[in-house]
Amino acid sequence: MRLSTTMIYDQQMRGISNSQEGWLKVGEQLSSGKRVVNPSDDPVAAAQAVVLSQAQAETDQFKTARSFATTAVSQEETNLTQVVSVIQDAQTAIVAAANGTLSDDDRASYATQLTGLRDQLLNLANATDGNGRYMFAGYKSDTAPFVKDANGDVTYNGGDTSISQKVDANRTMVTSHTGKEVFMAITSNAVAEPSGNPADSESSLFAMLNSAITSLSKPLDNADDATKDAEAAVIDKTNRGLRNSLNNVLKVRSELGIQLDELGKLDAKGDSTELNQKLQMSALVDADVTSTISSYTMQQTALQASYKVFSDMSGMSLFKLNM
Repeated sequence: MRLSTTMIYDQQMRGISNSQEGWLKVGEQLSSGKRVVNPSDDPVAAAQAVVLSQAQAETDQFKTARSFATTAVSQEETNLTQVVSVIQDAQTAIVAAANGTLSDDDRASYATQLTGLRDQLLNLANATDGNGRYMFAGYKSDTAPFVKDANGDVTYNGGDTSISQKVDANRTMVTSHTGKEVFMAITSNAVAEPSGNPADSESSLFAMLNSAITSLSKPLDNADDATKDAEAAVIDKTNRGLRNSLNNVLKVRSELGIQLDELGKLDAKGDSTELNQKLQMSALVDADVTSTISSYTMQQTALQASYKVFSDMSGMSLFKLNM
């Protein structure tokens, strides 16, 4: 095989080019901290990194979802804490109003007290979250769920479906109950009416209070015993109804407390998963700093040697080499 000066020159240039390419590649890894910068660097690791990055994105999405869920559940739980307090105040007033020796003025005073408590409950039932959405309206969160007419009767106009949030790959939970579930329902083990007929039990918290308000507003000082007994029965029914309604609200609060505990555990699990994914991703694509620095130094030395050889060879010809 015959050699020419041109062939030797080309060979030396390729050596320099290869050394320079290797040096720049290691330099890129050193500056970015990544062993796999392009898919061609390690096709298998790059493919695994794509799948892992999708899993990381899903983990981040669930973390955000749990943050929103925790806020919503906490807001509802705080609101229901106040609802429980108001119901208990109403129970205290009802027990006091059940005294058969009260005057009409005393009864009217309790009617006024219960009216104020009913309006407090209505305000709590129409509470909004930090974004102006009605908390107990279900998916009709842009409209007040409860409306009171001129007679004091309260109707529910909210949605019939609770708001749910997917907080983990296999877990979806209710983050906002409807007003119907909270203020217009009683538990399956509710205290029954004397008739024993479930249909005779009142489930609407507002209707219970309105019945008592109407009864206590009636003058009884000159009424006969039958009328007094009938009104006393209304107060007794309200007392039972408030007990049933309180148990229902406490049941919902208990569910919320359990969910908050679960969300905390899911967050801990998610943090562990996130850390493991980061470690896996680092093992796939991150560069070993010590090894990379060593390679960078070696590649730089090789490049300098290539320049030196090229410089020495460039001043010589085949004639000189053969002498």
